[in-house]
Amino acid sequence: MLNDKLNWRYATKKMDPSKAVSDEKLEAILKAIELAPTSSGLQPYEVLVVTNPDVRAKIKDVAWNQEQIVDGSHLLVFAAWDNYTEARVDSVTDQMAEERGGRSETLDAYYTNLKNMYLPRDADVNFEHAARQAYIALGFALAAAAVEEVDSTPMEGFDPAAVDEILGLKERGLRSVLLLPLGYRAEEGDWLVNMKKVRRPRDKFITTI
Repeated sequence: MLNDKLNWRYATKKMDPSKAVSDEKLEAILKAIELAPTSSGLQPYEVLVVTNPDVRAKIKDVAWNQEQIVDGSHLLVFAAWDNYTEARVDSVTDQMAEERGGRSETLDAYYTNLKNMYLPRDADVNFEHAARQAYIALGFALAAAAVEEVDSTPMEGFDPAAVDEILGLKERGLRSVLLLPLGYRAEEGDWLVNMKKVRRPRDKFITTI
């Protein structure tokens, strides 16, 4: 069951650098990210799969020296669009039309209305909206990794501007939002591995109305 896998997962603090995530398991996690829902189906972010050890070492230096970034076999970087543009929205509209049998008044009207709402807004407002979509995808990635029994650690603790520079994201109209190292927990040295999973009491967390 999914909940059993979610109970198994935890924010891994020490990964075993000798163990690598297989291509098949990585693909399952990336597919889950691809299938994650986003507002209006825009998927306003990209995911970079970083395996190059030199690049990951540079990112570790600007991410509080968190060792999972280099000890895991893969680092996923979620990078949101820096803004919504007419070209970006039109690209989604064109793909929708191509894959769903052609254009329609309903399709065109929907995305025209979307552009009328989004394009006049401040770029930072649009970036924050796009970033929230990336968080949805992160949730799917975490669940998929748990199903595959791949360890992961979601990270906000890094210098986004520095990561953007390392990966050349500004030139691509992207801004880094989240890091997700993937790998396997080390047998020793992880203070969190055997601790009980603690969550708020159900009656303090969920309300039925």
